[in-house]
Parts: sequence; C-alpha cells; structure tokens
Amino acid sequence: MSTTQSERLRGLLEPLVSAKDLDLEEIEVSRAGRRRMLRIIVDSDEGVELDACAELSRAISDKLDETDAMGDEEYVLEVSSPGADRPLTEHRHYVRATGRLVKLQLHEGGELVARILSVDDEGLDLEVPGVKGRKPTARRVAFGDIAKARVEIEFNRKDKKEEEA
Repeated sequence: MSTTQSERLRGLLEPLVSAKDLDLEEIEVSRAGRRRMLRIIVDSDEGVELDACAELSRAISDKLDETDAMGDEEYVLEVSSPGADRPLTEHRHYVRATGRLVKLQLHEGGELVARILSVDDEGLDLEVPGVKGRKPTARRVAFGDIAKARVEIEFNRKDKKEEEA
C-alpha cells in the first residue's frame, strides 16, 4: 500500500475508531486473489469485544462507500483486534501487557523472558522467573535496550477477574 493511500485511509478512519474509544493500530491493504483485502486492527486498554468490531466494521464500510479511498476495485474489509502474538512496539502496548509474561530480544544480544510489573516513560520493571527452585529476581530494562518484544502465551495464567474473586 502506498504511503499516501495509508495516510489517507488513516485520516479517514481514525476519527471513526476514536469515536468508539479504540486505538487504530494498523491498516493493511493486500491482495487476496482478484480482490484486495483491507485489514484494520484496533485495540484499547480493556481489549476489544466482537460486537465493537462488527459495529466499527459497519461504520467503516459506510464511510468507505461514501469516498473513493479504496478506488473502484472490489475489496474485503476485516476489522479485528490484534492477535496475542502481536509485537509490542508502542508504549501503550507495554502498559496493556502489564502483568503478562513477555519475551524480549535485547540489542546487546540475548533474550529475556519476564513478567512486566510496571511501565514508565523510560522502560520496564520486570520480574524474571527463578530457575530450578530459585526465587524470581527484579530487573529494569530501558526501552532503548529492547530490539523486539512479544507477549508470551500462558495457558495456565489466572485471569485478573479470577484473581479478584
């Protein structure tokens, strides 16, 4: 997708997404056979409900029908929340992942798997799990030291709602 088309779509769609108290994370236009695929990824601090995606999809579809932003070719519109394995790239992504286990690739080399305890403007306070019966340790990592980051899927992790009950 050209930068100008991306910017135009972002300018057109961001107010619709913001009106639903969501963040516009990504716009992707790709080919799917003869048709094009327009994928819109949205998120919020509370996550995104399926009904919110459906409602937003209708609003976006109506807006795109009013304009020529997608041209004359057919396209498929998909509005969804980011997957669990989405990279953490923005400050808000780290804030939303507080309490979660993450895998960090560090610029200095090496990998770190730890739980995010808190996030501030400079970096992360982490709890590194203990190995072989040892207690967890605290570690501070600056954002500038992080090359890549991703949430690790935990199948036995207790949900916040379960912990509060």
